[in-house]
Amino acid sequence: MKYLVALAFLAILGSLASALFFMMKDGTNGKAKTSNMARALAFRIGFSVLLFVCILVAWKLGYIQPTGIPVGR
Repeated sequence: MKYLVALAFLAILGSLASALFFMMKDGTNGKAKTSNMARALAFRIGFSVLLFVCILVAWKLGYIQPTGIPVGR
């Protein structure tokens, strides 16, 4: 589970770096730079949602346990 979270986090950071690259790059190759940047940001959103769903599923299946301050003493 730790590897999945780390891999998803790296994918999110890579997608953000890709969006930054496309934002800074000049759109001289005939393709609009905003479409590449929007696609990279859409992938980031997808990776973030996938990570959240995987964490919820792992919690429901008992692979991970919540820790922290107990609620309702």
